[in-house]
Amino acid sequence: MASKSVVVSEKPVKHVGLSDWQARLNEARSVATARRNDAFEVRHAARNLRNETDIQSKWDCYHNTRRLESRVEEVNQWRESLEECLSRVEREIDILRAEKAQTERELEALATPLTVVSECLATRDSRWEIEMTYDEAEKLLKLELSLVEKNQIMLRDQCQSAWEKLNALEDVRFQLNLEICNKKEAEGIDIEQMHLNKFSANTTFKSNPQRIPKESCTHEGWLTNTKNVKSLAENELKDTYALRESLFVTREKTRNELHAQQDLVDHTIRRRIFETQRARNELKWQIGKTEEEMNLCLVEIEALEKAIEDKKEVLKLAESRQESRFARSGFELCRDEPFQGLCGEISQLRDTLNTLTNQLNVVKGNYSVLEDQHCRLTRDLENKEHSLMVEVRTLDQRERLKSWQGKECRSQTGRNIRLTGLEHEIPKSSYI
Repeated sequence: MASKSVVVSEKPVKHVGLSDWQARLNEARSVATARRNDAFEVRHAARNLRNETDIQSKWDCYHNTRRLESRVEEVNQWRESLEECLSRVEREIDILRAEKAQTERELEALATPLTVVSECLATRDSRWEIEMTYDEAEKLLKLELSLVEKNQIMLRDQCQSAWEKLNALEDVRFQLNLEICNKKEAEGIDIEQMHLNKFSANTTFKSNPQRIPKESCTHEGWLTNTKNVKSLAENELKDTYALRESLFVTREKTRNELHAQQDLVDHTIRRRIFETQRARNELKWQIGKTEEEMNLCLVEIEALEKAIEDKKEVLKLAESRQESRFARSGFELCRDEPFQGLCGEISQLRDTLNTLTNQLNVVKGNYSVLEDQHCRLTRDLENKEHSLMVEVRTLDQRERLKSWQGKECRSQTGRNIRLTGLEHEIPKSSYI
């Protein structure tokens, strides 16, 4: 019996020896072990980094929270200090305003003579044209005005100083209010940020949170500005104390007596009223005479105009006769005696018309002169009437001075009106 062989086929690849296979296995074991060791180290380093970063973040957040708390406390202290200073400033403003108001009342007590004299001068300035004279009453009124103003200069200056100081205090109060509002706002923002944590709902990533704002300043600059505002307020308060004392001292000064000057002015105005009334009566007489002459001139103008019209009719008759005789023909158109007579008549009439016309122009010119004079007299009379009314009104205005002096002056105006003879021109009810 014959033996048979088995055909064995092998892959056409390179075969590895057993030693190589064992070496590859050992290499895989060592590499895996190294990778596990490296992974352990990485995990250990990551855990350490995570723990360190957590601790660092926690303490950084804690320290910043404490910084915010310290900042809130600092801002709160300065805010309370500025609020206390603001209360002092506001209290000083109220006291100074009261002192100023009292000083102004003292000034107003001296303002009555000043007002009356000023009104008298303003009233006399309402006179017209030629009546605007620098008379004795004008001079005495201005002298009285200067005397009254001299007594008010000191109080007015003190009121001006108080007004300027009040403005300065208002500015300081505005700055203090602004600083306090800013600090309240900053304090609220810092408190809100202090209470935030990582679990808060309104936290988001920002584009550039580490930027420096353009209008920001350093802490030293902030502290310097706050101290400067408080120092400014303290300095203004010191000046205010001295000013209030000055107002109190100045307010004690009283007005000077002006009775003699006032009586002299009243007498001068009454004398001016009498002179104006006498001039007014003279103007009335002149106006009456001028009107009589103007009426006579009007009658003469009408007569001349009638005579001129009559001469024009006669001239038309003579010229018509002469022109009609030019219609003759032949030798009948001769320069006979009627021709010569008509020519002479026409020339005479024309000369007469020229003479009458010239005389009419002369009379009209004279009438115009009288009319202009009448207008001037009428205007002067109106000025005198107005000036008389102004002087009487000025005298009535000065009655307030006697009321200011505590005197009874109800019948003084009536006495002045009776002295000047104006009781028939002024209603009795206006001075009784």
